[in-house]
Amino acid sequence: MTAYFFGDYHPMHPGRLDATAHLAQDLGLFGLPHVTVEKPETADEAALLTAHSQQYVDIVKAVSENPDLKVPGSGLDGEETPGFAGVHEAASKLAGGTLRAATAVKDQEVARAINFGGGMHHAHRDHASGFCVYNDCAVGIQYLLDHGVEKVLYIDIDAHHGDGTQSIFWDDPRVLTISLHETGMSLFPGTGFAAETGPEGAAAGTAVNVALPTTVADADWLRAFHAIVPQLARAFEPEIIVSQHGCDSHFKDDMTHMRLSVDAQREAALSIADLANELCEDRWIATGGGGYNCLDAVPRAWTHLIGIVANRPVEVTTPTPESWRRYITEKYGVRAPRLMGDEADIWWRSWEIGFDPGNVLDRTVMATRKEVFPLWGLDPWFD
Repeated sequence: MTAYFFGDYHPMHPGRLDATAHLAQDLGLFGLPHVTVEKPETADEAALLTAHSQQYVDIVKAVSENPDLKVPGSGLDGEETPGFAGVHEAASKLAGGTLRAATAVKDQEVARAINFGGGMHHAHRDHASGFCVYNDCAVGIQYLLDHGVEKVLYIDIDAHHGDGTQSIFWDDPRVLTISLHETGMSLFPGTGFAAETGPEGAAAGTAVNVALPTTVADADWLRAFHAIVPQLARAFEPEIIVSQHGCDSHFKDDMTHMRLSVDAQREAALSIADLANELCEDRWIATGGGGYNCLDAVPRAWTHLIGIVANRPVEVTTPTPESWRRYITEKYGVRAPRLMGDEADIWWRSWEIGFDPGNVLDRTVMATRKEVFPLWGLDPWFD
């Protein structure tokens, strides 16, 4: 998966996947008797075409063979998501990882699966965007829909709006997309406001967006999550949950302005696991996503996610293994964190204590609740 590499200058460095895999390995998560580690398959063209247009896939293939080719409108013609030799194969491998997770969960080989190299949620049907070439989340979700799953809940907690996945399933009432992200007023891609609720008709209310205040921190972020996600998940009654866990909301990640801790990101993952257990007979597919503090926040956040998916959560007070710290120093020349958490206080106020109109976070949450809750038979004030 580390072949998905835009160059040393680029913030999405494959070292983040390498560091995550080594941390999970050194903590013993890959060696658990009930855990299977597989190489991701390469998604074939037929699978990619369930989420992308033929013209776009042809362009990616052409750029993959000739990285100097610039196709306006493809999203691969600039510095943000530049084409490189082998980009089609590398992106297909990330998509294949989530596709394999979907087949495993759908066929009841496993209840839960994770592809921490996935989560490429900005890729649209016909163009690349935001470091994302093929939308593995959409490929996995469409596979589930095409093989008999009637309802899929997609939860996106990346700091950036999950615009690509939302757009691909915009008019499909079988998919409920919920994205909690930094407001588009201060962050790419500039979308994802409360009024984006899906088209009129059967899919009304199947797009849910919480455009959080720019510098939101743990307590407010968790308050927002618990005021939106569980209520809508229970109203929708999904068969499977697919989640995207971009950890670029971390306070050490300078690509966004959010101020979250690893501890809060772990808490949200635990809550998603609980919803999967309550609503979906534990069926859950987790992916990675954004995250540009590559050797500190990312490996810890996603190793926590791996542990939660595997039903072996790692405590935030756990020391990182000395072997892993030594590896990071020797390979990357930086000092690795010594604890799996940030020693953060993640207490949050439940929405049940009431709405505060003088609080910007509460106004943000209420804007989303007013837009979407009535479409699901929920009361924005009391549910």
